[in-house]
Amino acid sequence: MDNLALADERRGAQRHSLMLRAAKVLTPTGEFVCSVREVSATGLRLRFYHAQPPGQFLLLELGNGERYPLEVVWRRDDLLGARFGEPIDVSDFMAEPSPFERRKLRVRLNRGALLTSGGRDYRARLLDLSQQGARIELGSQIDPLATVRLEVPGIPLRFGHVRWRDGFAHGLFFDSALRLDEFARHVFALTQGTAPDPAGAPERRYA
Repeated sequence: MDNLALADERRGAQRHSLMLRAAKVLTPTGEFVCSVREVSATGLRLRFYHAQPPGQFLLLELGNGERYPLEVVWRRDDLLGARFGEPIDVSDFMAEPSPFERRKLRVRLNRGALLTSGGRDYRARLLDLSQQGARIELGSQIDPLATVRLEVPGIPLRFGHVRWRDGFAHGLFFDSALRLDEFARHVFALTQGTAPDPAGAPERRYA
């Protein structure tokens, strides 16, 4: 029996299995996508799909933006056990209440990209990524519902359409969603320097 499970039993904390509840761990070196496998009022068990984030103290963020300080208790292969800074409301943790429509977990990025729509190529900046879509910025405006192809070094080509537009920012919805493990590994490659940024890509907006 691992240390976290033993500590939970001693405290009488009921553990709940969440299987593939997506979350992310925030560190000074980037954001790491993971899944919450079990949670109790005092701690949880996380699974990672790549190298684990370093450090004893981490910050967990759920899809609704709620954050929970963690102290790592143990690590084993792709699993990590941690305790919360203080006991939590497990019902709220599992329900992820939010005043906004529930959406897939998003990871903030800043990567050069190439967007193709209507036979024209646009240099773009990938600002965030989820399993089902992305937010990009470019120097032109593309009509909502336009079909697009998104090319970002380090992840497979994505096809979809423009769901919304706000100035030069565009929200994309992919035709096929990434699996959670794929999403986690792609984000890891993009944020940990293992995927190249296109040479000469502008930092903000494009003419």
